[in-house]
Amino acid sequence: MNTQPDMIRKCVWPVCLIGLFIPGTLSLGCDWLHIHLRRITWQNVKLLTNMSKSFPLECLRENKAFELPREVLAYSQPLLHRDIKGAFYEMSMLAFSIFTQSTFQSTGEEKHLGQIQTGLDQQLQYLEQCLKEEKGNEDKEEMEEDERRHPGARTPQPSNLELRRYFHRISSFLQDKQYSHCAWKIVQVEIRRCFYYFQRLIELLRRK
Repeated sequence: MNTQPDMIRKCVWPVCLIGLFIPGTLSLGCDWLHIHLRRITWQNVKLLTNMSKSFPLECLRENKAFELPREVLAYSQPLLHRDIKGAFYEMSMLAFSIFTQSTFQSTGEEKHLGQIQTGLDQQLQYLEQCLKEEKGNEDKEEMEEDERRHPGARTPQPSNLELRRYFHRISSFLQDKQYSHCAWKIVQVEIRRCFYYFQRLIELLRRK
């Protein structure tokens, strides 16, 4: 689960070429980040909903609770602006890693998967740009305060660590089920649920 952004883009290069022709992706300033995230995340929720419409009843007995982190579920709790962006970045990268393992049988699902991958790749680029910009704009006082709270090298936020564990459980489930049709259907529904809750987090970005 240590997929890096550069590796991600190599995996989906043909799909990314399509994304180059989608207007307004990276041209929006970081002040409009919430609009971009809302558009892409809602689009992915709809795509996964379409893919999950024909959920086989025989797969219900294999259903599993993957335990989405409480920080995401309790979306109204106080969160730092940067922490939300960081969590979105982590989620996008890990979800992309899951979907690159997929081999769908139908042409329709393959098309939807390509659109999801394109959206996640755009999201990663946008978030990476904004996180770097925000880091570069931190003033001396904020950096000193951060150093007092977290002396030494920066460590990942707890919410991001929980996200990694969450997606690791999803990946392990797929491996244990040998990437069966039912396993993929269950994972599609679960990641749609994850996207849905992240969609609600976007409201916190808008308020800040």
